[in-house]
Amino acid sequence: MGWEGGHTEGESEDLPNDMGDLRGIRHLKILWVKRAIPDRAYSIRDFYFYKEEKMEWKDGLRGIRPISQEWMNKAWERLDNLTKPRRSLGRLEEIAAQVVGITQSLSPDLSKKKVFVFAGDHGVVEEGVSAYPQEVTYLMVKNFLIGGAAINVLSRHAGAEVCVVDVGVAADLGGTPGLIHRKVNKGTKNMAKEPAMTETEASKAIQIGFELVCEAKEKGVAIVATGEMGIGNTTPSSAVISCLLPCEPEEVTGKGTGLDEEGIRRKIDVIKRAVEFHKRPKEPFEVLQRLGGFEIAAICGLCIGAAYNRMVTMVDGFISSAGALVAMRMNPTIKDYLIFSHCSSEKGHRVMLQREGIAPLLDLDMRLGEGTGAAIAILVVEGALKILKEMATFEEMGITPGA
Repeated sequence: MGWEGGHTEGESEDLPNDMGDLRGIRHLKILWVKRAIPDRAYSIRDFYFYKEEKMEWKDGLRGIRPISQEWMNKAWERLDNLTKPRRSLGRLEEIAAQVVGITQSLSPDLSKKKVFVFAGDHGVVEEGVSAYPQEVTYLMVKNFLIGGAAINVLSRHAGAEVCVVDVGVAADLGGTPGLIHRKVNKGTKNMAKEPAMTETEASKAIQIGFELVCEAKEKGVAIVATGEMGIGNTTPSSAVISCLLPCEPEEVTGKGTGLDEEGIRRKIDVIKRAVEFHKRPKEPFEVLQRLGGFEIAAICGLCIGAAYNRMVTMVDGFISSAGALVAMRMNPTIKDYLIFSHCSSEKGHRVMLQREGIAPLLDLDMRLGEGTGAAIAILVVEGALKILKEMATFEEMGITPGA
């Protein structure tokens, strides 16, 4: 190759800041060598790239850095000089500062938005924990794909693309047009009798969420929202949250899709038996693997990947929050990259948010899931950024504050 003066080796995230797009492809391990030439700035011609391989979610988890306090300070400096009483726009200003800290830009471009709806079924439905049959998961996936569900309507309103991902639907969806096919297995096992997933399956499902958000980053997406579909999935979500808070299952177990009081008691009993059967695990990956679901694991991976890529993540309701909580327990830094869109009317969601010290943007008595709350909240975030970018400062208007 004619490399003079030796060479060094590294991975993509170790490239100099001025290497532009190559450094931006952070989910690929781009191994490289460069010329060791003193007293001259490096250019792209000095680099030779010789191997690429997809990054594993565990590597991404270790590579997450805190959001930038320096950039947040810049945001607050501008916000405090806008033509209004200081901090008078409350949460809108906090959101704007958070997004600036995440993106490291005073003019973040969130025009490209994606809502990922991960679909999967659950073996625990055989215990009678849902008011609806498992087949509804498949039927709702079809509805998402033709644009007829609530998440489609609200995402269109927010200008976001809906991406429907089969990570574990029991039905055979092979060849379904418009669907992202990433099926790990045809539903989880019954968590009340055995682990919901094998370790390999759980890791694969996390990897799916991680890779999809990394691919979105490459396409210029800066904000993603979590969504899900899976009959019975409030049951594993309650189990996961119960172990990770920790708290008793009855504190975080509600009616789901519409159980009556007898159904709720049965659901609580199933969750208690499952938690006891697995000896109340504490380590987040084990909790997810034994008691979670494929869509919950994929949401966890999405949260990891978005934080690694310095992207904004809109977390939807109860089930999405279970996946987000697993990610937060794996790496607490992830929390600062998340915006919890709303408080679900599902009983356990308010408990979890309060215990974690999280203030959701909205409280609209919603409990549908799918990503609906996150889609609405995207509009709030965009409004916050318009305040930051478009509102005049006192200086621009020739006003002396307090005069």
